Amino acid sequence: MTRIDNLPQHNAQYGAQAYWDERYSNEAENASFDWFQTIDLVPLVQRFVPDTSARICMLGCGNSLLSANLYDKGYHSIVNLDYSPILIEKMKNVNSTRRPEMIWQTADVRALPFDDESFDVCIDKGTMDAMMTSIRNPWNPPDQVIKDCNDEIDQVVRVLRKPNGVFLYLTWGQPHFRKQYLLREGWQLETVELGDGFCYYLYVLRRKDRDDKPKAP
Repeated sequence: MTRIDNLPQHNAQYGAQAYWDERYSNEAENASFDWFQTIDLVPLVQRFVPDTSARICMLGCGNSLLSANLYDKGYHSIVNLDYSPILIEKMKNVNSTRRPEMIWQTADVRALPFDDESFDVCIDKGTMDAMMTSIRNPWNPPDQVIKDCNDEIDQVVRVLRKPNGVFLYLTWGQPHFRKQYLLREGWQLETVELGDGFCYYLYVLRRKDRDDKPKAP
């Protein structure tokens, strides 16, 4: 868990690399933090990604336990990305012995350093939300926020393998605030409402022409 004194003075700092570098520098190497602590994400991933050999890109991994938990369930082909090099080095050290096949890499989700169709799955668990923290009026987001979010999804669509690649995005953001960034021609968006009382949303983006659709009886 993270310490309360590591929280930012202003929400907009969640979108700043300097904040995360400082925060991770001050946290213990084995510290962890998950935005969505009341949701067990492993069964959700297993539901939409039953193949444990799938190559997964974790967008903005932070020091969440999700990657480790997935690895321990048999998902060994996980590439963890974060734009804080301090965090990446810490996570390498923490996981190198128990989870040697996992990859940790410094990268920006808005400009992924991978070839087209490199992954079966991309997962965002609050990273896009962090880029939105400067928004004061959610009905009228700044142009830079719109660009950042669209850049991320454009990159996701580019690196997902055809025809069965899938993007999983977990967020507090309601559909009328998030769909504008997620909808893409040729792709189908599914919304799954989660939580008990306080709602989370899992957005599932898949190609319309995928060949793993359930067959009609």
